[in-house]
Amino acid sequence: MRLQILKLLFSLLTIFFLGGLLSTLIWYMLNSNVESHRQPPHKKSVPVSSEQCKNCREIIANIAKRYAEPWKRQDGNYQKFSSLLSSKCHGAEYAIVTQNNTPLGSQIVYSGEAKRKAIEVTTNLFSTFPKDHPLPNKKWDSCSVVGNGGILVNSKCGKQIDSADFVIRCNLPPLDSELEKDVGKKTDLVTANPSIFQLKFSSLNNFRRPFVESLRNFGDAMLLLPTFSFRLNTQLCQRAIYAINDFDSPIRPISFNPEYIRNLSIYWNSQGLTEPRLSTGFMMVSLALELCNSVDLYGFWPFSFHPQDFHHLTNHYYDNKPPRKQYHAMPAEFNHLLKLHRQGILRLHLGDCEAEKDVPAKKRQKKHRMLV
Repeated sequence: MRLQILKLLFSLLTIFFLGGLLSTLIWYMLNSNVESHRQPPHKKSVPVSSEQCKNCREIIANIAKRYAEPWKRQDGNYQKFSSLLSSKCHGAEYAIVTQNNTPLGSQIVYSGEAKRKAIEVTTNLFSTFPKDHPLPNKKWDSCSVVGNGGILVNSKCGKQIDSADFVIRCNLPPLDSELEKDVGKKTDLVTANPSIFQLKFSSLNNFRRPFVESLRNFGDAMLLLPTFSFRLNTQLCQRAIYAINDFDSPIRPISFNPEYIRNLSIYWNSQGLTEPRLSTGFMMVSLALELCNSVDLYGFWPFSFHPQDFHHLTNHYYDNKPPRKQYHAMPAEFNHLLKLHRQGILRLHLGDCEAEKDVPAKKRQKKHRMLV
């Protein structure tokens, strides 16, 4: 009797096991079938903005036509627009958090939090701020603002970029020697996205030394951090600052002032840019228009086709990761940059810099000269 019961139990367990295995197999097959009909992410080397662009060829051809018109600097337009930005956004005074403009015990309201959440300036936090504004009271004669667009590949713009008095770069881009002919190497200010700290350096809980070593190509440039965009950023950016100080890196960490970011958003929203956040590159262009007497832009191109011969481009000059479309409206921002270009306020560079017949926005015969 006991033997029969054991046999019955064994049979039931076997049936149960086989049934579970069969169910798992069926589930796997069904899900594999569903997955096979989904478009693989990043299968094609085309940025998101271009994939969603209707009639891209016609749009790009229209842009190329407008861009091909002879460029001429318009001093009156530039002075008027630069003064307007200064009066609305106050970048020269408040773009950077300092001990003078953000006193101990004050409240800093995050620029990206929906409910205007704030953080109190404690002694530890206050100690990470520079005492005075790190940007001078005088304007630089010439500035290069370098985006990371794939249009920089084979552009031969490196020497022209580096010839500016002040060079701004975005999101800690690679500056390897093989890229120098296209993107240059000089850097005076570079921004950083905290996602780099998370993905590449384990949120700086570990890998502090590798992080600091990765900054060597930027020399003693200012490292502009979005410390007060979101609460999550604050701790990450503070860890970056501590690591830089602990390992005696020459790079100079500073923090974007959220009040300035809000002022920028309000102004550009009034001009038709209604996305939740401006891109870092666009903010850097806006700041440069306050700080510099002439501004040249490189690597700003939101489409995956070149405007000259329509060949495919990667999203960045160093990789093909798509932009965060939920935040940034790259084509809309570019339209404003093109408008400023046509008004002679700044100059966009969209082709081979060595082949350009016209000189840059302003001749740079006297390097590192600063004008009032």
